[in-house]
Amino acid sequence: MHSLAVVFDEPRTLALRTLPLDEPGDADVVIAVQHTGISTGTERLLYTGTMPPFPGLAYPLVPGYETVGVIVHAGPLSQRAVGDTVFVAGARCFGETRGLFGGAAEKLVVAGERTHRIPTGLGEQGVLLSLAATALHALRTHREGTMPQLIVGHGSLGRLAARLVVALGGAAPTVWEINPLRVSGAEGYEVAHPDHDPRRDYAAILELSGATDILDTLIPRLARDGEIVLGGFYHEPVKFLFPLAFMRAMQLRIAAEFSPADLADVTALVTEGRLSLDGIITHRALPADAAVAYATAFGDATCVKMILNWSDPA
Repeated sequence: MHSLAVVFDEPRTLALRTLPLDEPGDADVVIAVQHTGISTGTERLLYTGTMPPFPGLAYPLVPGYETVGVIVHAGPLSQRAVGDTVFVAGARCFGETRGLFGGAAEKLVVAGERTHRIPTGLGEQGVLLSLAATALHALRTHREGTMPQLIVGHGSLGRLAARLVVALGGAAPTVWEINPLRVSGAEGYEVAHPDHDPRRDYAAILELSGATDILDTLIPRLARDGEIVLGGFYHEPVKFLFPLAFMRAMQLRIAAEFSPADLADVTALVTEGRLSLDGIITHRALPADAAVAYATAFGDATCVKMILNWSDPA
C-alpha cells in the first residue's frame, strides 16, 4: 500500500509525496483520512526547525496529530469495525520516513487501540478534538476546584479553553489578545487587550500564547498565592524575575499532553451539545495546495484553524 502524505524533508522544505505504508497487522486498522488539521504550535516548530530535542525527531518526517477518517480495513484483534469514523493523533507507518506525528496523509495504518471512535456527524470538526482535549487537560491541571479567571491567547486553543470553562459551569473568563485581527469570535466571554485590563487579583491564569517572556507580565496580575498554568509549547527557556513571584507566593504548573480520558470527555461534551466547535475552523485547503495552506496557517493572523480535505486530495 501507498499513501499521499505531507513531508517535511528538512526545515522549511515541504512536499506532497507518495510514501509506502507498513502492512497492517491483526491489531491494526487502515484509515481513509477525510480531514487533518495544521497545528500552529508544534508543527510550526517542526517546519521552522526550532523544535526542542524531542523523541524521534529527525527529517524527513510526516507531521500532523489532528486526523479524522473512516476505517476501511480492521484486523481481527483491532476491536474496531470497517465503517467506524475515528479520530487518531498520528501514526508511524511510512517505512523509513518518520511519523512525527504522522497524521497528515491520505491513508494511515495504526493500532486500533490508538483510535478514538467519534460520531459520524462531526465531520471536519472532529479534527478539533485534540485541541479541545488539550484545553480540557490544561483546565484540569489547575488546583482542584479552580477554573482560570484569565486565559492568555485567543487562538484556537484559547477559544476552546474559554468555551470549556463556561460549558463546565465556571465563571466566564477574561481572554487576553494583543492582535486586533483575533479579538472577534468570543462566545460567552470577553476578549481584552492586556493594556485595557486593570485587574491585578487573578487567582488562576491559564497561559496559552506560547510566549517565553510572558511570566513577568502575568505575575503582577496575580493575587497572593495565585497560580499560573503553562499550557502552550515553549521552544526557548521560560524565565521570570524571582522577587515579585516570591512576594506573590506564586504557584506554577505545567500542563502535559492530553489523556484518553480527556479526549473521551470532550467528545461527550460536544455530542451532548454543551461544547460548540463552530467557528474555530476558518480556512480549508486541498492537500495539493499544502505549501500554501501551511504558510497561511503559520503566517496569517486571520487563520484561526486551517484544515486539509483529503477526501479529494487532487
